[in-house]
Amino acid sequence: MAESLPERPHMADILAAAQRIRGQADATPLLPSALTERLGHPLWLKLETCQPMGAFKLRGALNALAQLPDSTRGVTCCSTGNHGRAVAYAARARGLRAVICMSELVPATKVEGIRALGAEVRLIGRSQDDAQLEATRLVREEGFTDIPPFDDPQVIAGQGTIGLEILQALPDLDTLIIPLSGGGLAAGVALAARTLSPGLRIVGVSMERGAAMQASLEAGRPVPVEEVESLADSLGGGIGLENRHSFALCRALLDEVVLLSEAEIYRAMQALYFEDRLVAEGGAAVGVGALLAGRIAAPGRTATIVTGRNVDMAQFTQVVTGQAVTLGDVTVPGQVWR
Repeated sequence: MAESLPERPHMADILAAAQRIRGQADATPLLPSALTERLGHPLWLKLETCQPMGAFKLRGALNALAQLPDSTRGVTCCSTGNHGRAVAYAARARGLRAVICMSELVPATKVEGIRALGAEVRLIGRSQDDAQLEATRLVREEGFTDIPPFDDPQVIAGQGTIGLEILQALPDLDTLIIPLSGGGLAAGVALAARTLSPGLRIVGVSMERGAAMQASLEAGRPVPVEEVESLADSLGGGIGLENRHSFALCRALLDEVVLLSEAEIYRAMQALYFEDRLVAEGGAAVGVGALLAGRIAAPGRTATIVTGRNVDMAQFTQVVTGQAVTLGDVTVPGQVWR
């Protein structure tokens, strides 16, 4: 916690973002979970699944696009799915052309969801870094504006509005659990939450395989991590070797990082479905997964963010019906929710 914060973004940026996105992507439900009795402590769920395009990413995309000049020719980004969908949604609202660059590992359901919003999709390579190369080319050669998925002050500020809403509703919260990928969500939410509640415990959660931010935090610098298939596909991808904002903020503001097995993510998806009647992506369920697995000691009054619902429904059906799921060279055994 001794790490100094980068110059931007600040809490003022989050407050400004809250004004820009008001009435478009704010005020999602914050509800007590039916898992409270099973866990033995209060749990609240921030339902970003209720966003118009199904995930929290809309906040950052709207905040960033709202500040583009009228002369903008078009927007692009690299994405594991939800950020691209959010940029496509926000671009359509502004009448801008959008080209979304993704790796071949992105589930087809997310690719089709982006195309349905009128954006062009380009599938490049096997990693988010490969996709970023095409986005960078579009900026350099065709004059597009890149909307980064996480390492951008205005994207981080937009995501931070979630922390603002949670702590305004629950000022006496003990623990806040945040799904962790490239760190845009965790950085923004933690910045807002820590400002409003300095003593709050903040925990990032990712998957065991391909957790780029956790590996970078351990190394003390951004490092590359191989991307593999996961139930938490939205948490895949690197953080960028020249990361300027999200890495430093996560290092400064997160108290700990927890990693989950695929079996624990599988169980968390089942829990949200059967106990809270929610359709949630694996990456959206990791906060609940960490609690069910006992990975966070004495959490007290706790909240987590259910970040998105844009899941491959065939795979989701396998999970909730207790079937085995194959992820590349790994098979997650089937298990029935009890």
